[in-house]
Amino acid sequence: MELIQNAPEISAYLAADEVIDHEHPRVRAAAATLSVGAPDAYAYAKAAFEFVRDAIPHSQDVGDPRVTWRASDVLAQRTGICYAKAHALAALLRAEGIPTALCYQKFDVLHGLVAVRLPGEDRWARQDPRGNKPGVDAQFRLDREQLAFVARPEFNEVDCPVLFAEPHPAVLKCLREAVDRPHLWQTLPTDF
Repeated sequence: MELIQNAPEISAYLAADEVIDHEHPRVRAAAATLSVGAPDAYAYAKAAFEFVRDAIPHSQDVGDPRVTWRASDVLAQRTGICYAKAHALAALLRAEGIPTALCYQKFDVLHGLVAVRLPGEDRWARQDPRGNKPGVDAQFRLDREQLAFVARPEFNEVDCPVLFAEPHPAVLKCLREAVDRPHLWQTLPTDF
């Protein structure tokens, strides 16, 4: 699948905003910690991916009712669903100058992940920090995708090829308006 930037300039995928707040002291501190022992961008990106995937539980998997959406809050509360975890990973990567896009897959509802463009690479590589569990084995890879879920066209599941510089408006709206995770589950977006 050919991935398509929705913003022509690569700088859009390095920007900070209210959601991907990589200038926040908490994000900066986490990035500084993760960069220790990471000799290059690949090692740092892999460390950041594994941190978000493994150290921040997916709130549905652990029954956490809290809803997070801002990257710094995901890091502070150590919880989030796929979208929130993607926001946190994007902030950690952008904090270290690694262009990072937000991506989506359509199943019954939208699923959020990221794509990275490491220095020296000529293409984007999607990564899914959702969190592993039985039946889910997402890994940081550049040679091929190893995402949490594979879209199956025969079931009307779709990989969206668009690389978003900012969260999809429908995703951000449902996260911001949710009073808790059970409420969020009733309002998750179903299309791009």
